Amino acid sequence: MKIIHTIEEMSNFSKKTHLKAQTIGFVPTMGALHEGHLSLIRQARKENDIVVVSIFVNPIQFGQKEDYRRYPRNLKLDAQACRKEDVDIIFCPDREEMYPANYKTYVTVRDLSDVLCGQFRPGHFQGVATVVAKLFHIINPDIAYFGQKDAQQSIIIKKMVEDLKFAVKIKIIPTIREKDGLALSSRNAYLHKGQRRDALVLYQALTLAKNLIRQGKIDSSEVIGKMKELINKKKSANIQYVAIVDPKDLLPVDKIRDKVLVALSVWIGKTRLIDNIIIDRKT
Repeated sequence: MKIIHTIEEMSNFSKKTHLKAQTIGFVPTMGALHEGHLSLIRQARKENDIVVVSIFVNPIQFGQKEDYRRYPRNLKLDAQACRKEDVDIIFCPDREEMYPANYKTYVTVRDLSDVLCGQFRPGHFQGVATVVAKLFHIINPDIAYFGQKDAQQSIIIKKMVEDLKFAVKIKIIPTIREKDGLALSSRNAYLHKGQRRDALVLYQALTLAKNLIRQGKIDSSEVIGKMKELINKKKSANIQYVAIVDPKDLLPVDKIRDKVLVALSVWIGKTRLIDNIIIDRKT
């Protein structure tokens, strides 16, 4: 395994790989790798000749009051995890390499970026789309892998790829959860014992929504109300949003008749957690 720090070296490696008619599977990350990331890496390893993992804490997707500076960073541990999964390349550029002085260009996927998490994190998805577009250009992967836990991000990336005609296939891998249902996240490390227990309410609320819909409830406002009632029983929980939307365009769904994305964002203490589930009423 090799660690590459410069865009020029990474781009040259990718060109040489494609000249050999080898495929590149790419997993973009911000480090602090956990089992969710490793599931993406394993899928990439199964399907490609070369696996590239990027580790870059992207400053432009963090708001002014968000946790960019304290976001967990440990390249040594991340490299050990990648080596165990037989990763070929870690691309680990620094901030100045990705955004040199006088950097001016950003990518915005309109409408999809302004709802759900985007409503509360202005500029976040512009930062995500910009860095992913740049990484796609540098690495030129054949397949890129994203997790279902970040559903809105995945939908935005797929739309960007469609609109800008990137020659990359996007694969979405199911959310990896702890045995008790908590979705794996680098931010789970911020939770103390009591908060970790309260955080289970996110998955419990999603499970409640699934059960209600399967029982025939079609009124989204009723389902959302029951979810909020459950979440509000936890003292450390503060709801940012609970939504039921169309999984293609993220528009709100009033009456649940087909497949829907149930998504939520909840503060547990000072830690913001997200989760979601896709529910098909017909199955």
